[in-house]
Amino acid sequence: MPNPDTIVAAARSWLGTPWHHQGRLKHVGVDCIGLVVGVAREIGLSVEDRTDYGREPEADILLENLHLHCEQVAEWQPGDVLLFAISGPRARHVGIATDIGMIHAHAAARRVVEHGLDATWHERIIGAWRLPEPG
Repeated sequence: MPNPDTIVAAARSWLGTPWHHQGRLKHVGVDCIGLVVGVAREIGLSVEDRTDYGREPEADILLENLHLHCEQVAEWQPGDVLLFAISGPRARHVGIATDIGMIHAHAAARRVVEHGLDATWHERIIGAWRLPEPG
C-alpha cells in the first residue's frame, strides 16, 4: 500500500477545487471519481479513467472499477477509498479517508471538502478499498 500520509496529502492538495461532473482538473473542476483518479495518478499509480457515466454513477460499474484497481478491506484507515450509498442502498459516491474523516468532491458544497464522519456518513459507508503500491 502506498504511504497513507502521501495519499492524504495529495488529496488535501485538491481541497477547494470546484465540483464539476466528470471533471479531472485540480483547481478547475472535479467530481468524486475524478478526485480519486487524480490522487491515484499524483502518487504514481496508473489507473484507467472512465467518463462515460451519468450524474449518478452506475453502482455496478463503480464497484467493478474499485475491484479492478484496489483491494477491498474490512477495516479502513486514512488513505483508503470509501464507497458510499447516498440515496438508497446502491453505491453512488466515493471519498478518501483521512485522520479527520474524509475528503471528497461534494456536489452539495460545490467543491472538494474535508470533514468528519458523523453518524449519517458512517451509515452510508458500504465498503472500503486500498490503493495498490505504485509501480
